[in-house]
Amino acid sequence: MNSGVEKVNLLGLSRARMEAFFESLGEKRFRASQVIQWIHQRGVDNFDEMTNVSKVLREKLAEVAEIRAPEVVYHNISQDGTRKWVMQMSAGNSVETVLIPDGQRATLCVSSQIGCSLDCTFCSTGKRGFNRNLSAAEIIGQVWVAMKSFMPYDRNKERPITNVVMMGMGEPLLNFDNVVDAMSLMMDDWAYSISKRRVTLSTAGVVPALDRLGDITDVSLAISLHAPNDELRDTLVPLNRKYPIAELLAATRRYLDKLADKRKVTIEYTLIDGVNDKPEHARQLVKLLRNVPCKINLIPFNPFAESTFQRPSMERVRAFQAILSHAGYVGTIRTPRGDDIDAACGQLVGQFEDRTRRSQKYIAVQQVG
Repeated sequence: MNSGVEKVNLLGLSRARMEAFFESLGEKRFRASQVIQWIHQRGVDNFDEMTNVSKVLREKLAEVAEIRAPEVVYHNISQDGTRKWVMQMSAGNSVETVLIPDGQRATLCVSSQIGCSLDCTFCSTGKRGFNRNLSAAEIIGQVWVAMKSFMPYDRNKERPITNVVMMGMGEPLLNFDNVVDAMSLMMDDWAYSISKRRVTLSTAGVVPALDRLGDITDVSLAISLHAPNDELRDTLVPLNRKYPIAELLAATRRYLDKLADKRKVTIEYTLIDGVNDKPEHARQLVKLLRNVPCKINLIPFNPFAESTFQRPSMERVRAFQAILSHAGYVGTIRTPRGDDIDAACGQLVGQFEDRTRRSQKYIAVQQVG
């Protein structure tokens, strides 16, 4: 019996960790591939269904391990086809995960933390504070839940999820090891087999962790920039005070230099009416990025209740884009998706206990104002 001993959740084990787990049981390493395939490709969470695993081993696994995914407490589909899940984690805490369909492409936006320890002024997640990092099982569990919702499907003919972006709640590089393990499963041929070009990590700029990331993996990279100069970015992305733009872009170039292929970084730039959307900002951005191989994703601000910021007119957005295009940059405008179910960029909040008390302070300030 396994009385009183916490079972190992196999859902979040990377290939290396799964192989080590089976070796600890006195089993061959190839069992890792079998079990990873059952869990992630077939959506199985019951050892009895693993028919190519011996009955003796299935019984042993049931005694010492489990396959436990986050519990879905809410699921909704937007008018534009965007899907949002709210997934329960622990102690009443939950995170939000969004799937955005776009023709033959379907991008899953995955959370890495319960809340966010950063306090970007234009993001509703940051205003709600921070509780904790997600485990690797809780991160990859979001992919597992979303993929399972489409089963059964023919893997050889269709892919319900073609891309994964670590752009949900939280700063991925502040939960480094768990995020890396989860991304390795996303790319594992026996799990989700998603190309490294289609797994993207988005960071606000934790420079030391970004340098470390380049030594471990070669996923695609997105930088949450949102301002063309330090003075403005200090107010929008407080992390900039610790790692200013020059340091961040230098680390970005180092990351790109480590990649075997010629890939561009995606620069994310949320346009806020009257704040960072003026022609001079666009011209500063052109100059700033001249030595960075990149494409620029322009994101019209998505309003939320606690913010006084406004979305700029499409005329201003297109004028900003035109300056970038004239300078030779690819500047795409992200069409707001899922905003009728609060699933758009910057709107994800979930429900959680805020250990930072930031949410209470922010509400108090709003009431006084």
